[in-house]
Amino acid sequence: MKIVFSHANSFNADTYRMMFAALRQRGLEVQAIDQFGHDPRYPVTSNWPHLVQQLIDFAQPLVQAAGQPMFFVGHSLGGFLSLMAAAKAPGLVRGVLLLDAPVIGGWRATALGMAKRAQLVGAVSPGKVSRRRRNQWADAAEALAHFQSKRAFARWHPQVLADYISHGTVNTLVDGQRKRMLRFDRDIETAIYNTLPDNLEAMLKQHPVSCPVAFIGGTQSAEIRQVGMVLTQRVTHGRIMMLDGSHLFPMEQPLVTAAAIEAALLNLAVAAPL
Repeated sequence: MKIVFSHANSFNADTYRMMFAALRQRGLEVQAIDQFGHDPRYPVTSNWPHLVQQLIDFAQPLVQAAGQPMFFVGHSLGGFLSLMAAAKAPGLVRGVLLLDAPVIGGWRATALGMAKRAQLVGAVSPGKVSRRRRNQWADAAEALAHFQSKRAFARWHPQVLADYISHGTVNTLVDGQRKRMLRFDRDIETAIYNTLPDNLEAMLKQHPVSCPVAFIGGTQSAEIRQVGMVLTQRVTHGRIMMLDGSHLFPMEQPLVTAAAIEAALLNLAVAAPL
């Protein structure tokens, strides 16, 4: 099976290297965009239309080369983009797997839209944290120690955190001094949070996704509690699996996540035979 994978906000594709390796060992082929939002051809705007187009443009030649549609798998941000891409370009997508990307609808989407229009979303979204996020250290060792001290990152598999430091930070010069800096621009991360789609339910009514959709969530995901699962239940027709862990369970349990992805995609393949 062939996968187009899309990462969560602030974590570039190489953060998932351990999970990708496990998927490839299982015979799955994985292709992924390095970082959404950093290509000026695809700016971050409200409801992310250009990021969706970035995913479609990335996948188009892969699908053409494969001669068949591919499975779109996405974590958080990447899950939303995968679902929207399936609605916009159904010929590319055989099935969608959402990794802790609960679909926002109902009154929560209405409230989000009002907050965006009133320019208050930055006070309630994760952007209020990301815009002040520390983004530079003396070296990679200091960066690693910093993240190891954070409660959320302390739950990560050590190899995943090492990959994040190796591939998610880069040596650079800041005011003439050599520093280790986050590759994922925190202003872009914040912009992505503050432009979260509030139109998903309306979009799915206007352009229903024709391929099957599945969801894997974390049992301790704060995002699921905040968003709810009503629209996700409807979109997936009950194809829902839960794994131990938080919203970032792919980083906490990469091998378990790879096995769950394989199982979910095998099930989707039954629902969408070639």
